[in-house]
Amino acid sequence: KALMKKPWEGHKKGAEKLNQVLKWTRDADIKEVTFYAFSIQNFNRPKKEFDFLMKIFNNMLSELLNERFEELKEKKVRIKFVGRLRMFPETLRNLMNELEEKTNGFDKYRVNICLGYGGQEELIDAINKILGEKLEKINIEKFPKYLYLNSQPDIIIRTGGERRLSNFLTWQSVYSELFFLDVMWPDFSEEDFQKVIREYESRERRFGR
Repeated sequence: KALMKKPWEGHKKGAEKLNQVLKWTRDADIKEVTFYAFSIQNFNRPKKEFDFLMKIFNNMLSELLNERFEELKEKKVRIKFVGRLRMFPETLRNLMNELEEKTNGFDKYRVNICLGYGGQEELIDAINKILGEKLEKINIEKFPKYLYLNSQPDIIIRTGGERRLSNFLTWQSVYSELFFLDVMWPDFSEEDFQKVIREYESRERRFGR
């Protein structure tokens, strides 16, 4: 908006930024990274914008399955999609399934992409799974296996000047170190990334102790 451009132009730049950030995380030897690409609430976006986003996702996944698959194989990058994936068009779901299957054996880096995701919805879906199994009791140790994603991130970066998590990793973020940046996602730079890493390294993590 600040640049007087259409929303989908920002989405296109944002998709390009994802590839850059993946390189920075690999260079820093960060083994797992999770991107919040599309929330449950984003399904309410105007149809033209929604269709453009679906086109971006289709193009990105097709590129990863074809032109860039050897790169994923060489670097041993496993890709996982997280969220209510059933809500997406069949063509896109098929691409997700194929990419997950083809990278399932890769074990050096993990990339999680949240699509149709909401932290509250994830908890509700987990509870429904537990009810379906007719369990009489559940504890903190067992509960995560019912989530879409049981990894707990060390760092969560929120760009765009907002000071909230917006329904992201509600369970998993309990002891994450939070960084809120005023820079917009397409303008997030390697310098910004390195500043976050340096500050994270200077923080003392006590995990409630």
